[in-house]
Amino acid sequence: MNIINENKEKSKRYLPHEVKTRENAVKTYRNGNSIEYVCRKYHISRMSLYRWNKKYDGTKESITDKSHKPLSKHPSAHTDEELKWINDLIVRHKNDNLTLCEFWYKLRINKGYSRHIGSLYRVMRKLGYYKQININNTSKYIPKHYETPKMIGEKWQIDVKFVPKECLSNNVPNDKKYYQYTCIDEASRERFLYWYDEHTPANTVDFVKRCISYYEYKPKEIQTDNGVEFTWNQEKMKVLHPLGKLCLSLDIDHHKIRPRTPRHNGKVERSHRNDNERFYNTLTISNLNELREKGKKYLERSNKIPMAILEYKTPLEKRHELILSLLINYNTFISLVNAKWI
Repeated sequence: MNIINENKEKSKRYLPHEVKTRENAVKTYRNGNSIEYVCRKYHISRMSLYRWNKKYDGTKESITDKSHKPLSKHPSAHTDEELKWINDLIVRHKNDNLTLCEFWYKLRINKGYSRHIGSLYRVMRKLGYYKQININNTSKYIPKHYETPKMIGEKWQIDVKFVPKECLSNNVPNDKKYYQYTCIDEASRERFLYWYDEHTPANTVDFVKRCISYYEYKPKEIQTDNGVEFTWNQEKMKVLHPLGKLCLSLDIDHHKIRPRTPRHNGKVERSHRNDNERFYNTLTISNLNELREKGKKYLERSNKIPMAILEYKTPLEKRHELILSLLINYNTFISLVNAKWI
């Protein structure tokens, strides 16, 4: 442990490149020591030593870093007269909340100001009219921890995806569109897909019923985005959305994510990206029935693909595992009841 610490200390630059360091390095070099020795001793490069030796005239000021600021103004910089115009205009309209375009227009009309509006913005910012945002003081977005359901049927994510136009054959009309409805059980990642030629509230209700039939259970909660096929402004429409009616009749909670935040429906969104790579990338169809037939085969395949998040189990294997654990817990509960432990 001591040897490691000693090596760390040796590797550190114990003499920083301050003026005193530079002066000592030059004097050591001028006393006849080799350049290799001086560079090794002071942890400096050859070029730095050459540069300091050339500049050093016996005073510390000769090897002190000097400002690189130009001695004269840039030829196209604002003149003192132009700066006075801008400053006077800022003072005159300090409380008027004028926009940059208004400032630029007043200068152009009243003073003959001919520079670009971007140049005016940079000058006004230097004069303190536009306060720069301190990035370090802005609070960083920290996403909330999301608890994924542990048991099947707790939550479904549902979303709609456009079938890419590239998948449609030449005999399909250009204005024809097909839509993939997707449902994913968050606990098992098992999906159900079905295709329609419209994304309407009626098709959404039909899809949810098909999901319940496929999974053979209904969920406690359904999560969707705010598309019109899933929800609408009830006060404006004066009637409950068909999906809302279905959820109410089946005692299912309908949770809608925040607008314009598709990441909150991340599991189903990520599965859509997989669909593009695994299914739509090589698909060609001419009608809805053909799309549903090929999609049914793809659905069987996708639910049999191992996933890292499931410890390389398939969604179907994960579903069976969760059902088995549920049955074991139920049987344990019944046995405890019979033994009068509960």
